[in-house]
Amino acid sequence: MRARAPPVRIRSPRQGEEFQLRTKVAIIGAGPAGLTLALLLQRHGIDAVVVEARDREYVQARVRAGLLEQNTVDLLHELGVGERLEREGLLHTGIYLRRRGRTEHLDLAALTGRATTIYGQQEVVKDLIKAWLQRGGQLQFEVEEVNLHDIDTEAPRITYNHAGSEQLLECDFIAGCDGFHGVSRPSVPKQVLTEHNVVHPVGWLGILVEAAPATDELIYAWHPNGFALYSMRSPKISRLYIEVPAEEKIEDWPDERVWAELQVRLATEGWRANEGPVIEKSITSMRSFVTEPMQYGRLFLAGDAAHIVPPTGAKGLNLAVNDVRLLAEALVEHYDNGSDAALSSYSDTALRRVWRAMDFSNEMLMLFHRLDGDPFEQQLQLARLDHLERSQSAARSFAENYVGMPPTPAF
Repeated sequence: MRARAPPVRIRSPRQGEEFQLRTKVAIIGAGPAGLTLALLLQRHGIDAVVVEARDREYVQARVRAGLLEQNTVDLLHELGVGERLEREGLLHTGIYLRRRGRTEHLDLAALTGRATTIYGQQEVVKDLIKAWLQRGGQLQFEVEEVNLHDIDTEAPRITYNHAGSEQLLECDFIAGCDGFHGVSRPSVPKQVLTEHNVVHPVGWLGILVEAAPATDELIYAWHPNGFALYSMRSPKISRLYIEVPAEEKIEDWPDERVWAELQVRLATEGWRANEGPVIEKSITSMRSFVTEPMQYGRLFLAGDAAHIVPPTGAKGLNLAVNDVRLLAEALVEHYDNGSDAALSSYSDTALRRVWRAMDFSNEMLMLFHRLDGDPFEQQLQLARLDHLERSQSAARSFAENYVGMPPTPAF
């Protein structure tokens, strides 16, 4: 490991002042991808600066996915940010598949030797921000008018406004971790990218509830009315979802209607979902999106900036973490050994896992969701669920994809 250079310190500029700084890697976005990348690079003495459009309170409060693959859990522990995860995360070694009142337990640990952990994405972000700042990392919230310049040269730079002052950040590389609606991907010339985009005709209506989970594992339920999922965030907080048409409005779903539909779709003899006060309620649209390649010049895209998977497979956060693990390894190879082989192949390497996750997430979408309600398709869904119950090889393949395949080497 190289001797670490003194970190770049960001002071608060005076109103209207133009401010210039320099770092090795500029990271746009303080979500799981950007912050994990920053900590990975810091571990190898590679300076980075993180800029984020939102304020800290907003970033730490965004309710997102909460299922972590074993790969993600292991990496967070390696980075020294797993203490609260270890204490508060809920380890899950299986899932329940329910249809027509019948429930099958899929033992993920027995089938794969691996497990998953329930721990909210907003909690992951809190832990990452705390660690990054405590270790002297540089992070600017509420930046505006972010623009990328000269990304196809060896001297890319970012300009933005912070606290009323123009800022210039010079760097060797830019990591675009700013999500689907961020500025990074649109900074690449349109003719360079191929974008695969499918907007699905259904969404998920999700509620966060002050009620103890009535199940020890997640329940994935097939029902003629549509899919339902029973998940949790803690021993006292439940997270539940129902499939709704994509055009549905949240105001058309008072709490009483949501609970009634959940009880119908999750029903099995002698059991009911625990009800309680609804803390948060929203409808999430479903999109399958991949951009190729995930790099252009000195700009590298990661996480939702490059791909969106339907939430059915719980792969979004986990894919983002895998992206930046690969990118960090490639950047370390560049700075330590002067080799750009892994950087050149970053997109190809990352996309292999992205497309595998995309296939599984869409398989889950087609397996459980009502979609257009075609009776023929519903019978095929039931036949596939029956096959999962009867076939050990089918169950193992499903389990391997659900818990996540072992990490892909960067080179």
